[in-house]
Amino acid sequence: MTNGSSGFSLRRVDFQHLPGWKADNPAGLFEGMRNCLDHIRSVKAYRAGSLGLTCADILPTYEAVREEDASDPAAARTFFENNFQPFLICCDGGGSGFVTGFYEPEVDVSDTPSDEWAFPFYRRPGDLIDLDDVNRPQSLDPSYMFGRLEHGIVSAYPDRKAIDCDHLKGCGLEIAWARSRQDVFFTHVQGAARLRFRDGQMKRITYAAKAGHPFSAIGKLLIERGEIDAATVSMQTIRAWLTANPEKVDEVFWHNRSYIFFKEAEAGDERLGPIAAAKIPLPPGRALAVDRLIHTFGFPFFVHAPTLTHLDQGKPFARTMLALDTGSAIVGPARGDVFTGSGDAAGEMAGTVRNDADFYILVPKAAAARLVG
Repeated sequence: MTNGSSGFSLRRVDFQHLPGWKADNPAGLFEGMRNCLDHIRSVKAYRAGSLGLTCADILPTYEAVREEDASDPAAARTFFENNFQPFLICCDGGGSGFVTGFYEPEVDVSDTPSDEWAFPFYRRPGDLIDLDDVNRPQSLDPSYMFGRLEHGIVSAYPDRKAIDCDHLKGCGLEIAWARSRQDVFFTHVQGAARLRFRDGQMKRITYAAKAGHPFSAIGKLLIERGEIDAATVSMQTIRAWLTANPEKVDEVFWHNRSYIFFKEAEAGDERLGPIAAAKIPLPPGRALAVDRLIHTFGFPFFVHAPTLTHLDQGKPFARTMLALDTGSAIVGPARGDVFTGSGDAAGEMAGTVRNDADFYILVPKAAAARLVG
């Protein structure tokens, strides 16, 4: 079945044909589904992606989740089998999708700067504005969702190089200062962090806005330059290369012109990750970042990546996930980013996830009938 979007189609399948379905415990999604329901009911619905699925399609099913028992894996699978229809996302031209991992770093910080604590996390600047088709100048590509308003004129906001070279110095926007420039950069890539202050206090920072420039992966740059082997590239190998080549760090970091601004948040439930784009806490191992232009937050997916084995004690990755986040690098219908959790161990897992994967979107049966029809 081809949907209205270009570049992919949906093929209806049965749950029994999902590889690894019988071994999964989708009850791990119930808390997130309830949180999505509460957000939709009390705040507002999520914006629909081009696939055409809306929050109205999932509300009746998610109301039923309130009565479900999260302790019985077989009962949880039965709930999904009774209420959802899986569709394999088939990219035009064949081939699988692609999955990566992300996590919430824990970074040691100081609330005052010094020679040791020299690298700031910034709040959103006052002259940074949201752009749309009405106020975006023709000189800026439509991909720019943020810009600078100065003396009534809208332009591109200064990029990473300009900000690193003290564009925001003296503006009073610093949340905290880290020891390591790498820690700040990779927190930008992840979009959130737990900050551990010197007095033991723990706070969270989450994404507030970005400068607007396109994201450019430094791993791809290092591969193209022959600095890192594509077969071994990971966050860990990139960090090792940066540590071994301090004289080249500026050039590499500034290749990624994108710059992220943060807002402070309470530490919250330590079991869960940060509150991300869907405005609810991310459940570790069950939250998926997707292309928001195509997919709608709150919908479940089943992801099968046979070569991804280190997340499940050597077994092929096969999990039911919930679409709760997005990211600049997550582009395409069968592209996802798995949230592995918080801290160094989660970072070790996330940093080496780069695998082909099949993506199945699970659609409530009433909406599935409409899609097929």
